[in-house]
Amino acid sequence: MQNTQAPAAPKVSFAALRIPGFRAFLATYFLAMMADNIEHVISYWMAYQKFHSAALGGFAVVSHWLPFLLFSVPVGALADRFDPRRLIQFGMLLFMTASIGWGYFFITDTLQMWEAMVLLVIHGCAGVFWQTSSQLLIHDIVKRDILPSAVRLNATARTMGVLVGPAVGGAIMLTLGPKHGIFLNACFYLPVILWLWKAPYGPRFRKGEPAPQRAVRGFGDIVQTMRDIADKPVLVSMIALAGAASFFIGNSYQAQMPNFAQDLGHGNPGVSYSALLAADAAGALTAGFLLERWGLLKPNPRTAVLLAMGWCIALGSFAMSHTYALSLTLLFTAGLFELSYNSMTQALVQLNAPADIRGRVLGLFNMSAMGMRAFAGINVGLLGTIAGVHWSLGLSALVMLCVLLLLRQRLVVPHAM
Repeated sequence: MQNTQAPAAPKVSFAALRIPGFRAFLATYFLAMMADNIEHVISYWMAYQKFHSAALGGFAVVSHWLPFLLFSVPVGALADRFDPRRLIQFGMLLFMTASIGWGYFFITDTLQMWEAMVLLVIHGCAGVFWQTSSQLLIHDIVKRDILPSAVRLNATARTMGVLVGPAVGGAIMLTLGPKHGIFLNACFYLPVILWLWKAPYGPRFRKGEPAPQRAVRGFGDIVQTMRDIADKPVLVSMIALAGAASFFIGNSYQAQMPNFAQDLGHGNPGVSYSALLAADAAGALTAGFLLERWGLLKPNPRTAVLLAMGWCIALGSFAMSHTYALSLTLLFTAGLFELSYNSMTQALVQLNAPADIRGRVLGLFNMSAMGMRAFAGINVGLLGTIAGVHWSLGLSALVMLCVLLLLRQRLVVPHAM
């Protein structure tokens, strides 16, 4: 008999980058992520010089992630109902307000504690409007078959922004000084606003019948969205995975990296600290490049859980390592696994979210993946004061691994929908 089955489509490297609109989206997203982290460098330094307050430093972490916990789903509901481009632009305006506000108080030397707290909250809220709406806009820019590539590249750009931002922020502080440099930082948000002004994406440009619009119910949308996806195991399992990873570990171990560098005792502690952070970021960037170059790892819930397990094992092993070279290797490996499972979980959520509530579902995912980071400092940080950072990170990774084993057994379905 003649074989009538169509040949499989060849894998295309960096498929999403072949779309001009996505290239513009990715470039402006990277600039905004870089500016986000530049502001952290400058504002945290100046606030510490002004107040020498560890409590304000702790508030900075909480104010950055707590808005994701509280407002991601309501913002997702807004993105379902209104143009996500305008919500992203609003987020950029909030970022600029925070940067300009810092600059004003730095130049006039009138910064007070409560004003710093308000600016930190504004910055945190800006991230909520930006991230959820950006994830929704990707669906208007690329087709479904290359959505995993777009999500993976977006995650890679985020990692690059986190890596490059502090370096650029340090250079700006050395050349322009923090008082004038923070005003320059506000300009890095402008390309996003200007590109989105006329970008041919959003509800007006969608083909076919528009999805029925639901009323925005604020915090009531959180409960309703949970009910809407309760019978969708892929969404439930991936949102649970992201939330557990953020709650038990998140990125809290990065704040403890100076302790790890000192305990490893390899040369200059400052250089060792920077190298450890760079190894984690380099692993993530390498994963983004390799996965895109060869089109590896088709989105699948079981694969995402296995990758997250690899992340836990790598971090747990790093926590117990006493050899500097081994620690660098383990952090590089952890970065590989982290970007791989993070981008895959997000891709699965975006692929399987119902079109009429996609913004709400992405908001619920961000509430879980980012909002829960507000609690990760308690698990790794406070436990570290009792048992030491090595044991606190190791135990957190072990607990997370047990959660993943349970999740794989009870929640994950064989194939993505």
